[in-house]
Amino acid sequence: MKINYTTVNGKKIRLKKQDLQRKLIDWLREDLDLTGTKNGCGIGVCGTCTVLLNRQPVRSCITKVEKIIDKEILTIEGLAYPDGSLHPLQQAFIDAGAIQCGFCTPGMILTAHAFLLHNKKINRDNIRKALAANICRCTGYQQIIDAVMLAAKSYSRSK
Repeated sequence: MKINYTTVNGKKIRLKKQDLQRKLIDWLREDLDLTGTKNGCGIGVCGTCTVLLNRQPVRSCITKVEKIIDKEILTIEGLAYPDGSLHPLQQAFIDAGAIQCGFCTPGMILTAHAFLLHNKKINRDNIRKALAANICRCTGYQQIIDAVMLAAKSYSRSK
């Protein structure tokens, strides 16, 4: 019998056969207690449940656990540094006043993180396109764009 593993926030985890058909969001929240991933619409439309799978955004509410075998998952809990200090993108969201109610924030931050990792052309229009599939019901997208622009400086230094 093959044993399946995945890596979540840098930690290798053995997957149980009975979990393979579960939704990724349920497994993360209920089994790993990673409750930073929020369940918004539950059908993959709002982006609130976004996590990174091999550094690409995926909707954890429509992704089965079997899709993460031998892959790396990053949740909002894994973005902060091991000493507990915030990642520059998380700090930028605070500094720019982009948190609001906070429900969509983990999905917004992880989507923005993937965008900043993979793109060299950072401008407000490209950020809007990257975040277009993430819905904030509090409005206030301007502060979110400001936060990503602010954090982009730290990504350009680390490339």
